[in-house]
Amino acid sequence: MTTEYPPDEMLPLSGIQHFIFCRRQWALIHIERQWQESALTAEGRILHERVDDPFFTEKRKDVIVTRSLPVSSPSLGLSGVCDVVEFTTSPEGIQLAGRAGRFLPAPVEYKRGKVKTDGSDEVQLCAQALCLEDMLAVSIPAGYLYYAQTRRRVAVELTAGLRDRVRSAAQEMHAYFERGYTPKVRPFKGCKSCSLADVCLPQVQAETVPVSTYIRQQIEKA
Repeated sequence: MTTEYPPDEMLPLSGIQHFIFCRRQWALIHIERQWQESALTAEGRILHERVDDPFFTEKRKDVIVTRSLPVSSPSLGLSGVCDVVEFTTSPEGIQLAGRAGRFLPAPVEYKRGKVKTDGSDEVQLCAQALCLEDMLAVSIPAGYLYYAQTRRRVAVELTAGLRDRVRSAAQEMHAYFERGYTPKVRPFKGCKSCSLADVCLPQVQAETVPVSTYIRQQIEKA
């Protein structure tokens, strides 16, 4: 039996990228409500603000481009906004109100940096596609990631393995959220660029010492 989450239990879809990158970072943001903006997060926010326009729709040849499209999935318990959704003419697509023919949707997510190796961007994109599939009753084979730093657009095949990873992450996110649980994690190279490093205190986790001891040590070093 498939679980369906009511509207008041939906979690932010954008958080799944944080979760894949670092479960502790996700919990600090979405459970403990802590956030510190860095130069990198500011650049990302500005990039999305440039893309976001909920009233913008245009047609380019056989493609209809829609920005800031709200999406949700009761089965995943996630809701959010797609930066861009492209509807391309296709016999396997769906009908759109006021448009002749059929169109196949594909989410396009904009990123500040360059291609990552942890798969977090692909998981977020796939989550958007699964929300669209739930809403539109259509199968979406692929989506796209656009990286501002490299000005590169990457096609992402939405494989069964990627879809399973989204569903597993969504279930784990809800389990943590219901418990109010912030996990400990092993520090890794991503900690250096994390805007929450001062809140997370990865050194304390690595050394397994009490926070009070760590703070006293830092004061004594000053």
